[in-house]
Amino acid sequence: QVQLVESGGGSVPAGGSLRLSCVASGYSYSPYCMGWFRQAPGKEREGVAVIASDGTTSYAESVKGRLTISKDNAKNTLYLQMNSLKPEDTAMYYCAAHSKSGACTWQRIYDYSFWGQGTQVTVSS
Repeated sequence: QVQLVESGGGSVPAGGSLRLSCVASGYSYSPYCMGWFRQAPGKEREGVAVIASDGTTSYAESVKGRLTISKDNAKNTLYLQMNSLKPEDTAMYYCAAHSKSGACTWQRIYDYSFWGQGTQVTVSS
C-alpha cells in the first residue's frame, strides 16, 4: 500500500519561509514523477512543482524563483523549500506521485495516482 505523508506546514508572515516534507512508503520501485499541488478555499487544486526520477524539475510560473522542489532518494522523502512567501500562497499543500513514464508535469493533475493527506500553509500579510 503506497502512502505519502506530508509535514512542515504552518503559519508565517509574508516574506517568510517554510520547508515541506513528504515521506513515501510502500513502493516496490521509485515513482517516475513526484510533485506538490495546492488547493486554496473555493479554488481548484493546482500544480506547484514536480520532479522526475532523473531529477528534472518543473514549476508553475507563479512560484518560480521562490519555491524549490527536491528529493532524497535514500530517505524516500520529497521536499518543497518555500521562500519569500506571499498571502496568495495560502493553501493546503499535497504531495502526489505517479509511475507513468514519459510525462512529469504539474499541469496534468489527473496523471497522479497517489496523494497525501495534505499540510496547511497560511501566509499572513
